[in-house]
Amino acid sequence: MESFIQYAVYLIILVALAIPLGAYIGKVMNGEKVFLSRICGPCEKLIYKIMRIDSREEMTAKRYIISAVIFNAVGFLVLFLMLLLQGILPLNPEHIPGNSCHLAFNTAVSFMTNTNWQAYSGESALSYLSQMMGLTVQNFVSAATGIAVLFAVIRGFTRVKQNGIGNFWVDLTRSVVYILLPIAIVGGILISSQGVVQNLKPYDEVQLLEPVALDENGEIIDGAIVNKETGEVTVDGAPVQAADIVTEQVVPLGPAASQISIKQLGTNGGGFFGLNSTHPFENPTIFSNLIQMLFLLLIPVSLCFTFGRSVKDKRQGIAIFAAMFIMLTAALAVCAVNEQKGTPQLAQNGAVAVDSTDGTAGGNMEGKETRFGIATSATWATWTTAASNGSVNSMHDSYTPIGGLVPMLLMMLGEVVFGGVGCGLYGMLAFAILAVFIAGLMVGRTPEYLGKKIEPFEMKMAVLCCLATPIVILVGSCIAALLPSTADSLNNAGAHGLSEVLYAYSSGGGNNGSAFAGFNANTPFLNVSIGLVMLGARFIPLVTMLLIAGSMAKKKKVAVTAGTLSTSNGMFVFLLIFVVLLVGALSFFPALSLGPIAEYFQMIG
Repeated sequence: MESFIQYAVYLIILVALAIPLGAYIGKVMNGEKVFLSRICGPCEKLIYKIMRIDSREEMTAKRYIISAVIFNAVGFLVLFLMLLLQGILPLNPEHIPGNSCHLAFNTAVSFMTNTNWQAYSGESALSYLSQMMGLTVQNFVSAATGIAVLFAVIRGFTRVKQNGIGNFWVDLTRSVVYILLPIAIVGGILISSQGVVQNLKPYDEVQLLEPVALDENGEIIDGAIVNKETGEVTVDGAPVQAADIVTEQVVPLGPAASQISIKQLGTNGGGFFGLNSTHPFENPTIFSNLIQMLFLLLIPVSLCFTFGRSVKDKRQGIAIFAAMFIMLTAALAVCAVNEQKGTPQLAQNGAVAVDSTDGTAGGNMEGKETRFGIATSATWATWTTAASNGSVNSMHDSYTPIGGLVPMLLMMLGEVVFGGVGCGLYGMLAFAILAVFIAGLMVGRTPEYLGKKIEPFEMKMAVLCCLATPIVILVGSCIAALLPSTADSLNNAGAHGLSEVLYAYSSGGGNNGSAFAGFNANTPFLNVSIGLVMLGARFIPLVTMLLIAGSMAKKKKVAVTAGTLSTSNGMFVFLLIFVVLLVGALSFFPALSLGPIAEYFQMIG
């Protein structure tokens, strides 16, 4: 019961914060006056002046696409070169060398596409300059790109017989200056007050409370006892020869809080440290955990209410929100129940308590922080994969088969259960177009959405948008699974090994970035192939939805009649959920059957 209350409180706080933020975002993107206008207005105008942007200029869909693609391509190139050359660039107190070409490509693509998949450990592979000027900047502008494209799509539905769908540079600037930057600053201050590090100091060295003995391979010797005075190492009373004794530990530092705040808010997710949000310097307390967890979904949920306001029909936004919220709640319930229940193998014939009747945490605590527990860990795992964020406060590789299936499936749906900032909602609008088309076929009427007819061109683009994620994930996973070298990167064989591969490509294709943590993806083929998957899953939906927006903006409104399908009632919500599951879930059912589902039946068999 306590866990149920905890889940409910998290969801209530999230929605309560999202409703007013949704109204604020709508005002900002429509150019209305807000309480930050006096502060942010001059900054906005200064940017226009420096960049020579005419804020009143309208762009066609084609020009909007070109602007978005060029801007992201330049960002990719700058970050790629920065990662290659970081060894000779400043703000590198640990003298970390530049990345390999394939790793730099993967990382630059990852952060440019708002995926933040990491085939490296942040504190050992990146300099402070790369973290601050490279990754953090992309955390802002990749999220802002998603918001900008979403509002271009919204204008396509609301404008009548017009060619323009807005100005990419204006939308991008407002997203950063009025929305992302102020909230990220507040979030950064809050989490740094909890102990999240924010400095430019070199890494520190501290004395260990207890010395550690290592064997000749550098592995910790289990059960070793170190005599501090003589330096002798024994195991069960027997001396161990040639053991190395470690008495100091390197503690990584750096400008973490500023990056962590926007990585969560912008649904980016890339960890400053390799352990991501399980690291005590990245997520030290239950309060910092709450702030970061709310940031995972705050803007995606808010944008549902923004959508209703922007199309001048709040019921439309509520319907989209309801469909997403129902799927999120169902996913959270499945993940939470399975993690709390554990598995027969975890119980080890009663040797390990998997229930909480004796006062212990119970359930599957493997890979979870005891300070967070199962409820907060399961909530984070569900929210981060629904949001295409990818940050983790527990190891998904240690989840039960069905508990681990939930994060994987949420990514496979195409980040439409709230999804990424902006891109999640415009991806769901593609499914809404598909839903009204199916409904139109059933009743023999031309499909309509928000007063505009859905014709063959829009349908082709919507289908391409909806199928882009399944295609790139399955093709990438298939090729990787066929290569013998992929097996060397796996931490497990059999069904769980396939799950690791499938999860990795789902994470890249779902613009998520989380991992099972049992898969070493830092090889040339995996870095390049996952990078290409990320590009396809990001830009195919972006381009197709902008083309839909351009087409819809040129159309006239059609009159609402008795035969017009309502897109704001319970029946449409059900139909939308059905279409999402039909296209997303069933596309992956064969692969899931060979991975987590097969593993589940192996455990209970």
